[in-house]
Amino acid sequence: MTLRDRVADRVDPILALAVAVFAVSTSAILIRVSDAPKPAMAFYRVLFTTVLLLPFLRGHTGAIQRIRRRDLLSAVVAGVALAAHFATWFESVDRTTIAASVTLVQTTPVFVAIGATALLDERPGRRTVLGIIVVAIGSVVMSAGGLVAPADVPAPLLGNALAIIGAIMAAAYVLAGRTIRQRVSLIPYVLVVYTVCATVLLGYVLAVGNPLWGYPPREWLLFLGMAVGPGIFGHTVINWSLKYVESSVVSVTLVGEPVGATLLALLIFAEVPGVATILGGAVVLGGIVLTARGRGG
Repeated sequence: MTLRDRVADRVDPILALAVAVFAVSTSAILIRVSDAPKPAMAFYRVLFTTVLLLPFLRGHTGAIQRIRRRDLLSAVVAGVALAAHFATWFESVDRTTIAASVTLVQTTPVFVAIGATALLDERPGRRTVLGIIVVAIGSVVMSAGGLVAPADVPAPLLGNALAIIGAIMAAAYVLAGRTIRQRVSLIPYVLVVYTVCATVLLGYVLAVGNPLWGYPPREWLLFLGMAVGPGIFGHTVINWSLKYVESSVVSVTLVGEPVGATLLALLIFAEVPGVATILGGAVVLGGIVLTARGRGG
């Protein structure tokens, strides 16, 4: 057993999950604080995350070479879907409240359940179906609240819609990579996916004419913070925890992200969510828990 494996086995996975939830809760805050164009921001977050993970590739190069063509194609699809997720969600954060954006983008388990039913012929249980209905109701309530959003929220309905599209793209990312992870270990898989994702986002940056250089040091620190916090200590730790904790437990734990992000937005930006956002968000979170537990058995 390597030193890395011995250290990993001594880490409490529940504590690691708590750290990961806090780390991903900072993502929307970092996006809001940054003044850089959203496509460039998304590109550098994924690029820096990929670079930071490269040292862990040692000992896994053979695994990448052994990836089958079919799995490689699925990894490419996953990378494109992940790029679309980042592109849409990053734009969402500036157009609606952080509470609404983060809650709606966390509906990914619902769209995974729908996609698995439609594409993988998996029959959803009653709790899963009920969870999907509850999430739909909560989303309608939150969107209705966007019609009477505060004046400092520029385009709440568009922002909410972009967050939902981001959730759909994240679900496509999960579904595309689901079977690969049964045959390919974590580091080779995420590095292939992140490389594809960064390449697509680079094309997006160039297509919309955003500059790649010339940002002040503050922005580069924020890009790095997005990679280290939400990227490494957030999503990568969550993927690691799946080895030790049931996926249904992990999915339910991630419901803590909207709560954490909303509290941080309240403390940092004095952003108080409206009544409809609070009520609708509570309904959506309840639906996510139902869906995740239903899919967990």
